[in-house]
Amino acid sequence: MSEATGNAPELSVTELSSALKRTVEDRFGYVRVRGEVSGWRGPHSSGHVYFALKDQGAKIDAVMWKGVFQRLRVKPEEGMEVIATGKITTYPNKSSYQIIVETIEPAGVGALLAQLEDRRRRLAAEGLFDEGRKQLLPFMPRTIGVVTSPTGAVIRDILHRIKDRFPVRVIVWPVRVQGDTCAMEVTRAIEGFNALPEGGAVTRPDVIIVARGGGSLEDLWGFNDEALVRAAAASMIPLVSAVGHETDWTLIDHASDRRAPTPTAAAEMCVPVRADLIGQVEALARRQRGAMARLTERCRADMRALVRAMPGVEDLLAMPRQRLDRAGDMLPARVRALLRDHVVRLGQLGALVARHSPYAELARRRERLVGLSARLNAGHVTALRREGERNKANAARLKMVHERLARAYAGGLAQRRNALSGLGKLFASFDHRNVLARGFALVRAVEGGQLVRSVSQIAPGQGLSLEFADGRADAIATGGDGAPPPGAASGASSPLRAKPARVASPKPLAPKTQGDLF
Repeated sequence: MSEATGNAPELSVTELSSALKRTVEDRFGYVRVRGEVSGWRGPHSSGHVYFALKDQGAKIDAVMWKGVFQRLRVKPEEGMEVIATGKITTYPNKSSYQIIVETIEPAGVGALLAQLEDRRRRLAAEGLFDEGRKQLLPFMPRTIGVVTSPTGAVIRDILHRIKDRFPVRVIVWPVRVQGDTCAMEVTRAIEGFNALPEGGAVTRPDVIIVARGGGSLEDLWGFNDEALVRAAAASMIPLVSAVGHETDWTLIDHASDRRAPTPTAAAEMCVPVRADLIGQVEALARRQRGAMARLTERCRADMRALVRAMPGVEDLLAMPRQRLDRAGDMLPARVRALLRDHVVRLGQLGALVARHSPYAELARRRERLVGLSARLNAGHVTALRREGERNKANAARLKMVHERLARAYAGGLAQRRNALSGLGKLFASFDHRNVLARGFALVRAVEGGQLVRSVSQIAPGQGLSLEFADGRADAIATGGDGAPPPGAASGASSPLRAKPARVASPKPLAPKTQGDLF
C-alpha cells in the first residue's frame, strides 16, 4: 500500500484544479438544464447575475454575464422554472462547479402565466388597477399621441380611422413593440408625452394610444413589464391600451384608462364621427326651431286669452264718468263756500295791515328816533366832561412818573460808572505790561512766535524775541538745557547772548484805553 502511494505522481492544488476544469469542460461543453431559480438577487453592481438552479435532489450555481442578461426578453424571477443553456466549468477558488448561462427561457407557457398572474396580483394589491383612479377620455381631443412602431400596419390603421371619423393632429412616438428594449422604449414614450409643457413647441397630446398588433405571449411580454405598467398608471394624460387582439390581455390593459380590443377600436374610442356630430347638430337645430315656433304660438294664444279677459273701454270709463258727474254737481256749492271763507280771511288781513301800515310804523319810528337823539346829546356832553377830568388826572400822574424815572436813571448811571471804574482798576492790575515795567521780559521763539516758558525749550543758536516794557529786541541762544555758554563765568546762569546790532527799535506800546459805557 505504501509503495503504491509512493509511485503516484505528486500534483499541486492548482494542477489538480486545472485538470478537473479541463475534464469537466471537455465532457460537458454545452448543456441544457431545467430547474427552478433560487437565490435570485438581480444584477450585481458589475451588471453580472449570480443565482442557482435547483430541483428536488440537487442544486448548481449559475452565472449570467452582463451582456447576456441585457438581451433577455423575459427576466427570471425567484422560484421561476426555466431552461438554461450554457457550459459547465469549475471555480477553483471554492472547489465548486457552476454553469455559465448563455440563454435562458421559461419552462413552457405555464411558467410565464404563473409569473404574469403573480405580478398582476401584486400590482393590483397596490391599487394600480382600481377603477376609481382611471380618467375619462376627452370627447373631442385636438391632439392624439400614438406610441407604436412607425413601420407597421397598426399606425396606418389608426391614421386612416381617425381621418375617416374626425381628422385631428396625430403625434407618433416611434418605439419597438417587440424585443429586449420594447418595455423601456414604451415607458420612455409615455413619460415623454407627459413631460411636454402646455403651449410648448411640441403640442402636448390630449390622449395617448399605446398600440401593437397581435402575437404570442412571448411577443407581448414587454407590455407586462412592471416599470411600463407603473408609467401607464401614473400618466396624467388619459391612456388607451390597444395591444394585441381582443383575446390578448397584458398588464398595461389593466393599468390604462381604457382598453381597446384592436388599434382601430382605440382610434374610434378617441374621436367621434364628424358626420354623426354634424347630423346631431342639425337635428338639435331643427328641434330648437320647432320648440321656438311652438313657444311663440303658445305665447300668442296666451296673449289672446288675456285680451279676451280684459274689460272694455266703456267698462273702464264708467266709474270715472260717475265720479266726474258727482264732482260737477258739488262744485258750485263748494266754490261759494270757499269764496266766503276767502272774504272773511281778507277782512282779517286788511285790519292787520292797517295796524302795520308804513305811515303808522314810520310815525312810531320817528318818535323813537327823537328820544334816542336827546339821550345821545346828553350822553355826549357827560362823556366830554368826564374825559376832561380823566385827562387832567393823567397829566398829573405822568409828571410824577417822569420825575421818578429821572431820579432812578441818575442813580443807576452813577452805580454803573462806579462799577466800571473798579473793573478798569482790576484790569490794569492784571496787565502784563505793568509786570514788564518792573524789570521782567517775555521770551518768544522767532519762528512760530511761541512763548518760551522753560530753558529746556531753547536750543543753541535758536533765534529769540525779547519783549520789554518799552519795546522788543532779538537775541540768539548760545547754550541750552541749563548749561552755561562757553567762556562764561562760572557764576553766570543766563544762556542768552544779546546781539546789539540786531536790536530792534523800541516800539511804544499802545496806551490802555477804556471806552465810556454811555
